[in-house]
Amino acid sequence: MDLPSFLWLWKIAAWAMGLTIAAYLIQVVTGSELLFGAKRTRSLHIGTGIAIAIFVLVLLGIGLVGTIGHYGSLGHSNHLWSGLAVVELVFLSAWSAVQIPSQPWARSVHIGVNFLLCLGLVWVSITGWEVVQKYL
Repeated sequence: MDLPSFLWLWKIAAWAMGLTIAAYLIQVVTGSELLFGAKRTRSLHIGTGIAIAIFVLVLLGIGLVGTIGHYGSLGHSNHLWSGLAVVELVFLSAWSAVQIPSQPWARSVHIGVNFLLCLGLVWVSITGWEVVQKYL
């Protein structure tokens, strides 16, 4: 593609990733409170979960458009695989969260997936930083 500089796209991605990490930290706090019986943070927990899902979709779109726009194809770094893993974990977490009211096993799946999501966010941040260094 013959497009102008993608710097503006990377700025949006940086903000979206920062907000994703901030929302994840809010999830940890509110989820811990829910685990110990405090119901007052339930709506904040659900809202930040939805925000994470939206941010991850924005990041996926930016990654695809930016990479194809710059290189013409995908798969130039491990960032693709770490990003796809995070997308999968976020939506597995969301799916398991919806199952919690009716399925007793769903809470443990939800919590376990969210621990893996923490590792995934670290991995995608490291590989994303490596990608950014190529452009700077």
